[in-house]
Amino acid sequence: MPDDPEQPPVTGAKRRWSFRRADLEARAEETRAEIQAQVKATRAELKAQMEATRAQIDQANEKIEARTGRNLPLAILIGLALGFAMLFSLIVVKELFMIVAAFLIGFTAFELASALRASGRRVPRWPTVIAALATVPAAFYLGDGGKWLVSLAGIAFVVAWRVAELANPRLRAGAREVWHDLAAGTFIQIYIPFLASFAVLLASKPGGEWWTLAFLILVISTDTGAYATGLTLGRHPMAPRISPKKTWEGFGGSVAAAFIAGILLSIFMIHEPWWFGFVFGGVIVATATIGDLTESLIKRDLGIKDISTWLPGHGGFLDRMDSIVLSAAAAYILFLLFA
Repeated sequence: MPDDPEQPPVTGAKRRWSFRRADLEARAEETRAEIQAQVKATRAELKAQMEATRAQIDQANEKIEARTGRNLPLAILIGLALGFAMLFSLIVVKELFMIVAAFLIGFTAFELASALRASGRRVPRWPTVIAALATVPAAFYLGDGGKWLVSLAGIAFVVAWRVAELANPRLRAGAREVWHDLAAGTFIQIYIPFLASFAVLLASKPGGEWWTLAFLILVISTDTGAYATGLTLGRHPMAPRISPKKTWEGFGGSVAAAFIAGILLSIFMIHEPWWFGFVFGGVIVATATIGDLTESLIKRDLGIKDISTWLPGHGGFLDRMDSIVLSAAAAYILFLLFA
């Protein structure tokens, strides 16, 4: 059939270009398919590696949690956040430390009151918190005498509130139960706000912010030393009936950490002789250990693992404050004797 007169004749060059373009398009499509296949394979390999890495991390965290009883990475993050808040408040404006301390003391008193109520003790929670918070500004602005008076007034306030509740038939109880309730409310006021507010009282003194920071660092050092050595070397339980995970090896690590940190803090932070570091470290490691065992004993009597679950990886505020409350009082006494 003759060529269409309206269409230009297809020359050999145009035919070759058409074939070449089709070949190039086929090769480009093949290359694109290969790249897509490689991308999919790489993505699948990365996903598999990430899942394997995540499984290894989860497995390691499970082993650490089984050994330490806590989610250690999360516990470290929360501990760093609390430590930064205390460090910033003490160094920048001491009044800010009073606010941080009030926050911790208030929540700790509330959660302990809640735990005791769950065990059957009728402890008025909000009066407990109000009385606990009142000790913080009293310790900061009114000094030793004001702190004692407000603490006694707080105990009287909580006791009076519980007695007033007896007017409500629904809240009445036998004389023995009421005495137990009053003892529980009094115990909270002494154990949490009275002891912990010694840190506020210490910070209010001239140069006392450095002593407060020093004893807090010392408590953290003893805790870290106990965990590090207890996790790696712990074999012999220290008090199996009270705290099965606490070992003598961990206690040895806490003592070593306390002496080292005590010497460094004495020389470079509170400007005391190097030998005072042994006194400072020895006293704080003793009070921190007693405080830790005391809180473990309370939890054992209440039949619970943690006072609360407000701080993931830590349990509750008291689980972080247990080593501090008694150490605060000890640090204040050392300040009066040596500073």
